[in-house]
Amino acid sequence: MIMSRDQNTGRSHSVKTDNSPIEREEEFKYLRTVLTNQNSIQEEIKSRLKLGNACYYSVQNLLSSSLLSKNLKIKIYRTITFPVVLCGCETWSLTLREERRLRVFENRVLRRVFGPKRDEVTGEWKKIT
Repeated sequence: MIMSRDQNTGRSHSVKTDNSPIEREEEFKYLRTVLTNQNSIQEEIKSRLKLGNACYYSVQNLLSSSLLSKNLKIKIYRTITFPVVLCGCETWSLTLREERRLRVFENRVLRRVFGPKRDEVTGEWKKIT
C-alpha cells in the first residue's frame, strides 16, 4: 500500500511478482487498526474513543469510589481503560486534531477520577481544569 494524503500518489506505479500484478488496496486491517491509503485515521480514533468510554463506564464505580486512593484509581485507569484506547497506536500517524481528541479524552477521565477540589481559602468546591 502506498500511503499519502494526495490521492493521485502512486497510481502510475504497479508492483509485480513473478510477472503477475499485485492488487492495490484502498484499506486493510493491521494490528486491529484500519489503515487507509490516505493515512486517515479519524474513524479509527472515533471507534477507539467509543471503546474507551465503554471501558471507563464499566469500571466507573471503582474510579469514583471514595474508598480507593487516587494512585490506585490511576493505576486502574492506566491498566484497563488506557490500553483499550491506544491498542494498535503504533501504526497511527497523528495530526494535531487527533492528538488533541485523545488528550481531551484522557483529561476528561482524569477529571472524573479526581473529582471536585475544595478551595482552602473560600471552602468552595471547584472542578479541576
